[in-house]
Amino acid sequence: MRKSVSALLILGNALLSSSTLASSNQNEQLESILKQERTLYYQENPGTAPKGTDKPRATNMRGVSEADHARRHAAWQKLYASLNTIQPDTLSEDDLLNYELMKYHLESRLLTHQYNTWRIPFFSDSGFHTAPARMWRGINFRTVNDYEAYLSQLADIPTYLNSNLQNLQKGLDTGFTMPKVVLDGLLPSFDAMVSETPEESSLYTPFKNIASTVGDDVAEELREKAKHIIAETVNPAYKQLATFMKEIYYPGATSDLAASNRPGGKAYYEAMVRYYTTLNITADEVHDIGLSEVARIRAEMEEVIKQSGFKGDFAEFLAFLRSDPQFYAKTPKELLMHASYYAKVIDGKLPSLFGKLPRQPYGVEAVPAVLAPNYTTGRYSGAPLDAPRGGYYWVNTYALDKRPLYTLAALTLHEGAPGHHLQTALSRELENVPEFRLGLYPHAFGEGWGLYTEKLGIELGVYETPYDHFGRLSYEMWRACRLVIDTGIHAKGWTRDQAVKLLEENSALSTHNIRTEVDRYISWPGQALAYKMGELKIIELREWATEQLGENFDIRAFHDRVLSAGGIPLSLLEKRIVSWVEGQKK
Repeated sequence: MRKSVSALLILGNALLSSSTLASSNQNEQLESILKQERTLYYQENPGTAPKGTDKPRATNMRGVSEADHARRHAAWQKLYASLNTIQPDTLSEDDLLNYELMKYHLESRLLTHQYNTWRIPFFSDSGFHTAPARMWRGINFRTVNDYEAYLSQLADIPTYLNSNLQNLQKGLDTGFTMPKVVLDGLLPSFDAMVSETPEESSLYTPFKNIASTVGDDVAEELREKAKHIIAETVNPAYKQLATFMKEIYYPGATSDLAASNRPGGKAYYEAMVRYYTTLNITADEVHDIGLSEVARIRAEMEEVIKQSGFKGDFAEFLAFLRSDPQFYAKTPKELLMHASYYAKVIDGKLPSLFGKLPRQPYGVEAVPAVLAPNYTTGRYSGAPLDAPRGGYYWVNTYALDKRPLYTLAALTLHEGAPGHHLQTALSRELENVPEFRLGLYPHAFGEGWGLYTEKLGIELGVYETPYDHFGRLSYEMWRACRLVIDTGIHAKGWTRDQAVKLLEENSALSTHNIRTEVDRYISWPGQALAYKMGELKIIELREWATEQLGENFDIRAFHDRVLSAGGIPLSLLEKRIVSWVEGQKK
């Protein structure tokens, strides 16, 4: 009997040792894959380096040719194959999350290459051609070498533009182009990148106030070099691109709005629906959810109209909001002042809903003039933690009579805090996680959180008038309509006029914003679905957690848990909330 027990103990210890060794090997293999992915990232992205190390100065643009994309795709395939040899059930909880997020990360990269989305490297409001105008913002200019490296980048812009031009030509050759209706509004932005004089170019901005550590004579030399490169190298390249867009690309572009009507388009659009929602869901299912949400929100909007005391029907109320001068700023500075006011009011109330707040600050500024005419109402522009600035909440001050004040509170919540700035900064400040997770941004999580925080404005007491409340509902209606419009256009044969009509009849958005937004949905199939689908999942999880925990539910702890892993797909968010609730019960 004793021999049998002893033998069993020996066998058990051997099995345990074998299991521990297997687990250790799996962890080491995962760690190796994580390192390989980052090495690839640093190689492919000039100016990047591991966190905590000195970043090299970028002296060239990122390669975007078809060969560049093919090289990256081959490397991602190799990493993905290695990742799939790992047995997830042998990993620790932390490593399992890293494994699942790396799998999502690589699958996302492989998906975009599967459909060669680089053939359309722009959207309705910006793209590859406007990106260089912003690249100086992430550089901390202190030494002559910093300026020289940036000049080298400027000199490489023609190669970068030409590679994208070849990608666009590939799209023409394969029937994968931006629809003409989007190009009608976007084409002027290509000409806008050509400055009358070098000093007027946004690319010249760093040379207007050169760091005091650089001597006056050297500073003047740097300015002359910049002027020469912009005038003799960059501007001609942009002129060539603008001519190509007008004389070759536009005439050859499709007039069909639907992504599903492109070659292989049905499978492509359904893949985009799943990618941007991070859910196993179809376009038809999303469309039906959208119609249901539109009806629910419309009923709430009718109630707010009654509370406002307005005498008239829904259409008359919308006309009143769109035309009454009291709802519009007179100057760009006034609009920015209103946005800044809301930002500071919200900041003081955040501790009531969050236990952990980011260290990185953010500011408020106007959307750059070169982008503004076709740009969305507002957007968050983040920054690396080591950048010489914080994040920025961009407010579009173009066409002031189309930028109503009654939606500004909701916009500020979404783009600033507790929306994108708080969420993105916390993600970048994560500690003891693989670097690829810092700033990881699944759209449904990121944009779903942004929309969810608009509703948090009610709990924070940010909405001061019935018009503010209607503005929030109008923004929620806007995102619900996106579910209907995106799927309607790309899967159900909707026209642009149908899409515009849905928003005009159900939201207080200005006509200018509505047309800008509809063109955005046409240009970016599936992305507009992320907002409402993500918000609905977060609300669902909050309601479930509240029901499960009762009086022990802590909203601060819930929000901290939602944001604690950075950006994650909705399926993983649900797993994390379920495990958190189980832990709270214990």
